[in-house]
Amino acid sequence: MATFVVCHGAWSAGWAWAKMHPLMSARGHRLITPTLTGLGERAHLARPDIDLETHIADILGVLTYEDLNNVNLIGHSYSGMVATGVADRARARITQLIYIDAFVPRDGESAFDVLPESVRAQRQAGASSSADGWRIPPGPMPPDTSPKDRAWCEPLRVPQPVKTFEQKLTFRNGPLTLSRHYIYCLRKSADDRFRGFYERARSEGWAGAHEIDSSHNPHLTCPDVLADLLGAIAR
Repeated sequence: MATFVVCHGAWSAGWAWAKMHPLMSARGHRLITPTLTGLGERAHLARPDIDLETHIADILGVLTYEDLNNVNLIGHSYSGMVATGVADRARARITQLIYIDAFVPRDGESAFDVLPESVRAQRQAGASSSADGWRIPPGPMPPDTSPKDRAWCEPLRVPQPVKTFEQKLTFRNGPLTLSRHYIYCLRKSADDRFRGFYERARSEGWAGAHEIDSSHNPHLTCPDVLADLLGAIAR
């Protein structure tokens, strides 16, 4: 049995991985999907000073208090930032790091630093014009999201504190040397902000650079395919 811990994407939460739990369990794996502070069922804790380090601390707390070791750590989308920070701080507990259509920051980079300029400007403007001036409104879901999944997900997605995108990640223990995999989702619009990270994984000789026939949220649109791929990576 392999243990997977998910760092979920922006505006989302642990609930969004509900389809994956029975699939991973049926394959003999343990899937843990904590929710980051200020999002999902923890939205009532949202405040202006929540930043990237807050979210890194959330996952480090799960690893510590659940006493988890040999973890396959997943970072989806925004939470490539979070997972990278967790992997830096808790190297002894992580077996490998798995990015799913996610940001892969270098030391000293923020989520805004690795986004295309047009997207960065759009998100900054969204936060500035929000009612309280510090929350980024949810981005659109991929167009191939089913009506049923839209009806489930859209009411539960909430704005995200802008400092989580603004704060730069600082490595505390030198370059990452653990095994890393990148899962690139092939179905993209003209704005493909993740292809460069996939190409980087290939050029740097990561343990794996995989493609999946999915839009940005394979845990919603093709969970069986994603479960099979994650199981293969764990093996």
